[in-house]
Amino acid sequence: MSKQIIFSEEAPAPIGPYSQAVKAGNTLYVSGQIPLDAASGELINENITEETHAVMKNLEAVLRAAGFGFEDVVKCTIFIKDMGQFGTINEAYGQYFKSNPPARETVEVSRLPKDVNVEISCIAVKA
Repeated sequence: MSKQIIFSEEAPAPIGPYSQAVKAGNTLYVSGQIPLDAASGELINENITEETHAVMKNLEAVLRAAGFGFEDVVKCTIFIKDMGQFGTINEAYGQYFKSNPPARETVEVSRLPKDVNVEISCIAVKA
């Protein structure tokens, strides 16, 4: 099985030695996305709702670059700095999965890259 590196200019460039996503067969592994504006390089962090939407838009850009969409996502991992913000994050996140949401875990962590409040990664599969 070959692997294909996926890159979207509509999502932030990696800030370390990793790819935005890797496609192996019919499965796409998308690296954690943070609320970074791809064009300006600026953080989008006025509030947790705005941050979560920015993260989801970055995920969407990477998915789209590989020919996938949110309907293909089977698993997400959400990392958050404050579990007290879970409800607000969940509300914004849920807007991207109207039916048949993916499996998921949410983990509170002490720190995230660039001191953001939320980071989300996903796995998508094309049938």
